[in-house]
Amino acid sequence: MADQHALRRARGGGGAARRAERTAVKIEAAKYIERKIPNYGMLDEATLEIIEKNAETVLEEVGVNFVDNPQALEIWRKAGAKVDGERVYIPRGLARELCKTAPAKFTQHARNPDRNVEIGGDTLVLAPVYGPPFVRDADGGRRYATMDDFTKFVKLGYMSKYLHHSGGTVCEPTDVPVNKRHLDMLHAHMVYSDKPFMGAVTEPSRAQDSVEMCEILFGKDFVQQNTVMTSLINVNSPLTFDSIMMGAMEIYARNNQACILSPFIVGGAMSPVSVMGTLTQVLAECLAGIAYNQLIRPGAPVIMGCFVTSIDMNSGAPTFGTPEATQILNGAGQLARRLNLPFRSGGGLCGSKLPDAQAAYETAHTHNAALLGGVNFMLHACGWLEGGLVASFEKFVMDADQLGILHRLAAGIATDENAQAMDAIFEVGPGGHYLGCEHTQSNFKEAFWRTDLLDYKPFETWDEEGARDTQTLAKMRVTKLLNDYQQPALDPAIAAALDEYIKAKKASMPDALV
Repeated sequence: MADQHALRRARGGGGAARRAERTAVKIEAAKYIERKIPNYGMLDEATLEIIEKNAETVLEEVGVNFVDNPQALEIWRKAGAKVDGERVYIPRGLARELCKTAPAKFTQHARNPDRNVEIGGDTLVLAPVYGPPFVRDADGGRRYATMDDFTKFVKLGYMSKYLHHSGGTVCEPTDVPVNKRHLDMLHAHMVYSDKPFMGAVTEPSRAQDSVEMCEILFGKDFVQQNTVMTSLINVNSPLTFDSIMMGAMEIYARNNQACILSPFIVGGAMSPVSVMGTLTQVLAECLAGIAYNQLIRPGAPVIMGCFVTSIDMNSGAPTFGTPEATQILNGAGQLARRLNLPFRSGGGLCGSKLPDAQAAYETAHTHNAALLGGVNFMLHACGWLEGGLVASFEKFVMDADQLGILHRLAAGIATDENAQAMDAIFEVGPGGHYLGCEHTQSNFKEAFWRTDLLDYKPFETWDEEGARDTQTLAKMRVTKLLNDYQQPALDPAIAAALDEYIKAKKASMPDALV
C-alpha cells in the first residue's frame, strides 16, 4: 500500500512538473530563414536586358542629382563621371563596375551571438515596422507615438519567435526632442533586446552617434572589423540623392556598417506608371547609390532595396498588396541577383486603417511575394497600418504569428523515408484512419504549423468564450507577451557607459524640433 501511495505521489509530482514546464515562460527565437525553395522570376532574359540597358541610358543621359553635397560631386568627378552643377552623368558601365566590390552576403552581429543574421544568398531576415509617427491599439485608438510605445514594440519584437531583427524606428517617439530621440531609440534596442538592430539616419551626426554607441556595446575594434548595424538609406526619388541620407550613408560605409540603398517610390507619382518604367528607374537609382557607397569604402556591406507602391488615381493615396507591386518586387529581386547583391523589399504592407480583413489580404499578398521573390531583408514584416503612418500593437502580433508560415514554406517539402509515410499507409490500409497509427503519434507535434494566435475551436466553445475576433485575441497576446517579457542580461559596466554617453550627449545640445 505504501508503495502504491508513493507511486501515486511520484506520478502526481511528474504531472505537476510537466504542467509547470508547459506554463513556464519560454523565449524562443527562430533562426533566420534559409530558403530550400527556388525563387520565382517573372521576367525573362530579354526583358531584364532591356531594363538594364535603359537604366544605363538614364544614368548616362538623364543623370542623377546629388544635392547640397560638394564632396559627393568631387568623388564622382574623380571616378570618371561628368558633373554639371549638382547633376551627375555616369558613363555606361561605370556604376555597375563599382558595385562589384559590394559583398554578395554578410553577417550582421547581434550582442547575443546566437542572434546573428546572414543577409544575402538564400537567406531571409525579418524585421518589424519602421517609421510611423502614430500608434494604434484596441483601447487607446490612434495617437501620436511615445517612447513608452517604442519600448513596448522593442519588447514585443524580442518576444516574437519569428522576428530575427529588432529593427530601427519602430515608431517615432514624439515626446522626445527630434535631435535626441535617436539616442533613446538606439538605447532601447540595445538593452531591451539582444537581436540585431538598425542605426539612425535622420542626420549624419546621429549616424555617428549610432556608431559610437555601438563601440560602447561591442567594442571599437569589433565594430570596425564587423557589421553590427544595417540602416535604411532612402533615395529621394526620382533620381535625387539628398545630403542628409547620403551623409548618414557616408558615415556608415566608412565604419564598415551596412546600408540598405532603397528607392522610395509611389508609382505614377515618383516613377512611371508602368512596371518596366518603374524597374528602370529603380535600377538606375540603386546602381548610382550603391556605386557611391562603394566609392566611399570598397567592400562595405550594402543591400539593394526596392520600396514601391502604386497610387489610387482617384484619391492620390498609395495602395498596397496590388499585383503591380508584386511584379515590381519580383523584377527588382531578379535585377539584384544579377548584380550579386542582397535584396530588400516586402513587408506587412497595407493601406487599411485597422487590423481588419483589408489589412490581412494586403499583408499576405506582400509577405508571399517577398518570400517567392527572393527578398533577403524584409523591413516592415509586422505591425504596419495605414500606409506606414501607424504602428499597430495588435497587427504587430498578428503579423508576427503569420511569419511562422514563411519559415515553414521556405523549408520546402521533406522527402526522406519518414516523410514518405509508407509504413503508415501499410499500417492503416483501406477504410481505416491515421489518428492512432504509429507514424502519426511519432510526428504529430511537428507535422503541422500551429498558430499562437488564431482561433480554430468549434463554434460552441468559441461562443462560450466570448465570441472573440482576431483583434481581441491579438490584444490578449500583446498583454501576455509584455507580461512574460524578461530583459536579456547586459554587462552592468556597458549599461552604465551607455547611460553616461546618452546623458552627456543630450546635455551638449538644446532641444530641437528637426
